[in-house]
Order: sequence, then C-alpha cells, then structure tokens
Amino acid sequence: MNILFHHRTRGKGAEGVHIRGVTKGLRDLGHTVSILSLPGAEPEPKEKISSPQGAKASQKKSKPSFIASLAGLTKYTPEFLFEFIEILFNLLSVFRLKKAVKENRTELIYERYSLFLFASVWWAKRNNIPIVLEINDSSLVHRVRKLHFVSLARKFERWIFKNATGLVFISSEFQQIASKEFGEIAPSVVSPNAADLDAFIINDEKALALRQKLNIDDKVVIGYVGAFVHWHGIDWFVDMIADSLKDHPDIVLLLIGDGVSYQPIKDRIKQSQVEEQVILTGRIPHDEVSTYLSAMDFGILPDSNNYGSPMKLFEFMAMAKGMIAPDFTPIAEVVKDNETSWLFPANDRQACIEKTLTLAANKAEQKQVGQKARRYIEAERQWKHNAQQLLSLI
Repeated sequence: MNILFHHRTRGKGAEGVHIRGVTKGLRDLGHTVSILSLPGAEPEPKEKISSPQGAKASQKKSKPSFIASLAGLTKYTPEFLFEFIEILFNLLSVFRLKKAVKENRTELIYERYSLFLFASVWWAKRNNIPIVLEINDSSLVHRVRKLHFVSLARKFERWIFKNATGLVFISSEFQQIASKEFGEIAPSVVSPNAADLDAFIINDEKALALRQKLNIDDKVVIGYVGAFVHWHGIDWFVDMIADSLKDHPDIVLLLIGDGVSYQPIKDRIKQSQVEEQVILTGRIPHDEVSTYLSAMDFGILPDSNNYGSPMKLFEFMAMAKGMIAPDFTPIAEVVKDNETSWLFPANDRQACIEKTLTLAANKAEQKQVGQKARRYIEAERQWKHNAQQLLSLI
C-alpha cells in the first residue's frame, strides 16, 4: 500500500522520533511510505527512502518560503495571530496534499493531528481516500502554549474527530476525554509510544568504556534523558535528593539534556557540593543516546501528565533499563509495577525520592526488572506493533 504521512510539526525531538518510528514500522510491514512535511522540517533527511516517490517527498529541497517560516513564528507571534495563521494554512495544505497524493499514488493518508487543521480530512473524505489521525494534541488537554480561540478549536476538533476514517490515541485517558466531550467520534485505537530496537542496541563494551571514562564504573548510575523543564520534574527531583547524596556515596546521577531548568539544577548541585555525584552532560547527539542508556543502571521519570505517553520510558525499557515513574494512567497502562519498571503515586515527590534511594541498594532487582522490560518491548511495543494497530482502522 502507498501511504502518505502528513504532519505540520517541526519534525524534531520526540515528535520526529515518533514520525520516524511509525514510518519505519509501516515500511517493515511492506508498505511504501512518503512523508509530507513543511520545507525544512523533514524528520528523516539523512535516511535512505524505500521508493523514488518517498525520496522525492522527503528529500526535495525548497527555497525559503512563507510555509518554511511558520516553525519560527511560535516564539514571536501573539497567540491569536498565530492561530489565525494556522487556520489560513488549511488553504495551502489542500494544494500540497492534492499534489503529494497524486505524485505518490496514495491509498492511505496518515496524519499527525494539529489543531485547526481540518482541510486534510475534508479533502480526503471528498476524494474517498481513507485518512487516519494520530492524536498527540487536543484542545481538551493542558498545553504548554495556551489556546486563544478555544471554542473555535473545539468546534473544528469535534468535526475532525467525527469525520476521519480512524483515530489513534496515545493513551486510553486521552481517548476517554475525547469520547466524553465529543460523543460520537470515528473508530479509534489506543497506541502508546514504542521503541526502535534497531536504534537502541545494548552494547556492554561501550557502556563499560563510558562508565570508565566518566569514572563511575563502581557506582549505581541513575539516569535521566530529556528536556530540563519544570513539567518533567527533574528540577524538584535534584533539589530534593541533592542533600541525601553524600549519605549514599555509591550513587551517581547521570542527567542528559538541557533547558530552562539546567542552570538552577547546576547551582543546586554546587550548593550541596555533590558535583562528583551528579553529572550534567548537556545535549548529546541522538546516535549516542543508546550508549549513555547502556551505562545506566535504571532511569528516573519524576513527572508526566495524565494523558501523554513519555517516549523515554519506552527507550529506557528497550535498553533493558527499568524506570521509576509516576503512576499516571498512560504509564500504568504499559508498566507492570516491580516487573517491567517501578511506579510511585503521581505527585508524591517524597515517595519518588524514597523509591529511588531504596532501589539503588538492590542491584539484582535493577537487573531483573530491566531484562523483563526489554522482553516487553520486543513482544509488544516496537513501532511495527503501532503500525499494525493503525492499519486495523481501515
């Protein structure tokens, strides 16, 4: 089947990983996949594309244009004006979608849903082409960037969710929120995030070399990978555990990433004089992440939300590393407590710290749970499993 993956994102970070993952899953099942991105937002510019059509859609270089500049507007444009531009984008998306569908002989459109983007569902329905939407965002949930035209966004969303061929939600909580608010919606499935086992390969030799390089070979290494932002909780986690680290000299925190909380975290580490027990790497190349994960004993996810599916949870488990994570519904749906990872009551910060310190003293449990986590990913949460779920909707 010829499938067109349409998205309006920047194609970076977790969203880029997700797009590449689903695309790979579909290709692994034998389908031809082309990606329609904003110019300059292609999520896989360096990858080999499986068909001439895919190469044309993914690798074509465009001159700077109004479309390409949209990605930068979010930082500098007032919200009401940005949302107005998003609505206008529907006019452009119809022409771009029509051209891509013709060039690639598309039989199915798979779209990463974006607020106010109704034209693709409208056009696909008029032309009898099935369209399945992947729901990672919504007017119904808390967003980092607050909506201005909330009522209008929900009216669009109600129509879109009803008229698409199918919907893929990242959690049952998300699915229930939409069903409760909108009533009748298209057939849907719940498909949490996944991991690419070809990208997350366990390498004990590289892990040992990195631990020796960082002088942590004889330590219990607790890891974090992600943005240093308040809603991920890494700031309060370090703040609360910092003064306890001197009482646990065998523990090292290996924290990868950066963001607005990076400098306050660095200052807190210095204040507690535990620089040797907390390693801040900053950002690292994506192809080195698996090596750093290999060097960890287990991971920490201090905070999340009640509808999202944290990408790093699956990547840690793919590397045979369990995670300590809050028991929000989307996480509890994929984690068996004390079997494939460890859960603590969401928003109970002290419970998170206590669980971390207790687990650090049990290396056998760290290993056993990590191995079960890897087997779970192999059996149920590779991207091909997500691909199979979305195809079931047509």
